[in-house]
Amino acid sequence: MGKIIDLTAPMFDGAPTMPMDPKMSLTWHCSLETLGYNLSRLTTSTHQGTHMDAARHFFNNGETIDQVSLDRCVVRSVKADLTAKKPGDPITVEDLKPYEAQIAQGNQILLHTGWDKKFPDQIYFSGFPYVTKELADWFVEKKVGLVGMDMPTPNGTDWKYVHVKMLGAGILIVEGLANMEQLPSGASFTFYSLPLKLQGRDGSPIRAIAVLD
Repeated sequence: MGKIIDLTAPMFDGAPTMPMDPKMSLTWHCSLETLGYNLSRLTTSTHQGTHMDAARHFFNNGETIDQVSLDRCVVRSVKADLTAKKPGDPITVEDLKPYEAQIAQGNQILLHTGWDKKFPDQIYFSGFPYVTKELADWFVEKKVGLVGMDMPTPNGTDWKYVHVKMLGAGILIVEGLANMEQLPSGASFTFYSLPLKLQGRDGSPIRAIAVLD
């Protein structure tokens, strides 16, 4: 096995969230002194930190996170280097054109803007580079199966259009990735994004890693 790169943001008590999401709580339930063992209590959104969106996130009859086939979560991928983007810049079809041939070969795409370095400051949740509606359409046209990103969401304004377009076409959306500067540019790798088996739910935190060749 090649080198493993951890692409997952940390989860901790009081970790920041999108404004309307439930706040994360990670506390001790008991300890060696009280019950003879250490055990923690976790309260979190299904979209906390590094996580995967399933179609149920925007479709009442959509595929739930436990119905997502695991072979769609372990995929060959390529990183799109978008680190030249400034806060609030659009990510366009033209930006992804250099990776079109690799996408045509079956590689999934991870969008690397460097925005993860804003976390855990609350500014992380606003002003990030964003996936345009036209790019969401292009991902569908190119039959991409998974799009990952180091932003908290693909688009902060046209969020409904982008999610509905991509999730409705069967594209898995992985948000909140970290540490993508450690991934090679140009070369593909194996990306693992395994969700919890939460029955009937809309998404899940994941432990995301890349295994280099």
